[in-house]
Amino acid sequence: MKTSIIGYPRIGRLRELKFATERFFRKEITENELKAVAKELRKVHWTKIKQAGISFIPSNDFSFYDTTLDTAIALNIIPKAFSELPVSDLERYFALARGYQGVAGDVKALGMKKWFNTNYHYMVPEFEDSTQIKANPSKLLNEYHEAKALGITTKPTILGPFTLLKLLKFTGQKQVKDIQHELAQAYAEILSAIENEEIAWLQLDEPALVFDLTDDDIQLFNDLYQIIFQAKKQTKLLLQTYFGDIRDIYQSVIALDFDAIGLDFVEGRRTLDLVKNYGFPSDKLLFAGVVNGKNIWANDYHKTLKILNGLPNKENIVISSSCSLLHVPYSVKQEEALDEKITQHFAFAEEKLAEIKEFSAIFFDDEVALLSRNQALFANARFKENKAVNDKVASLN
Repeated sequence: MKTSIIGYPRIGRLRELKFATERFFRKEITENELKAVAKELRKVHWTKIKQAGISFIPSNDFSFYDTTLDTAIALNIIPKAFSELPVSDLERYFALARGYQGVAGDVKALGMKKWFNTNYHYMVPEFEDSTQIKANPSKLLNEYHEAKALGITTKPTILGPFTLLKLLKFTGQKQVKDIQHELAQAYAEILSAIENEEIAWLQLDEPALVFDLTDDDIQLFNDLYQIIFQAKKQTKLLLQTYFGDIRDIYQSVIALDFDAIGLDFVEGRRTLDLVKNYGFPSDKLLFAGVVNGKNIWANDYHKTLKILNGLPNKENIVISSSCSLLHVPYSVKQEEALDEKITQHFAFAEEKLAEIKEFSAIFFDDEVALLSRNQALFANARFKENKAVNDKVASLN
């Protein structure tokens, strides 16, 4: 019985990270004090995930601002105006995210765009013709060892090269074809560093695979990963997709040297059909994203069972969230003003950990009592009808 999540909220139960960061911006606390808050939050979250019974616990999903920005920095994709600022690394990081005006200079922040179909936004990395790609896996490795020191083994995660290329903004003459080999080599160096540390798993997030892909896109993806695979030895690679299905590239993906593939069965309208029609390799793990990482509602286990019971091989399935739990509130326990009749229908990040564990027990061990309890919740409507509102809506033209 294996379980996983793609990522976890980093803000904290009481938004500790938000408040600490704001205090840092106001110069009320030092860098070390802010980093101490972050370290404590990571400890709390890893411990909570482990205690919830999740098998594959993510690390490097923590960020002070944005994981796309973190990935760009790990590859030295930093515009010259920022790299030349005479400030600390953390101050440079925040300068990229929100700009900097001070004695060291005056720079505007990177652009911000909507992260796929979510309410989250990411910082758009900018690639200049003078940019020199260099691998720097220190954050990824440091957070892995930080968790390891707590007795928690994690799967480090990083945004994959294909998605990064799709999100990059080129500000000079260079384009994708000019840097793709160099970028893939840097990812191979990161994988080699992970191999040297004998880390068991690396999760590569490639949500851009749910876009409409051309033949050139598919060729680009294959070319990137053929270079990365050359550095692969003992570390297992999880290709993680989310926010839809990967209908345009599914057959190519399952033929590549990944040890596991994460698929979205919530927003992926064709995901189940893809697996049924084209199969899934018996020598790979299927990370089945069946617990919705984007909405606030409890999971209907009966409906989820219908999906997974249609899969050919039960033994190689890992029960997972459909995307990072970053996109939902932290815990229903904070909603003290709401009636329990309402909150029992909610599942935020903390509750979704329990759902993943419960559903895996139902799916793998036929825990009938858990299924019955869940179905009792769905036997009645979530809310009572408000006739006045319904009548008013019905009268609209």
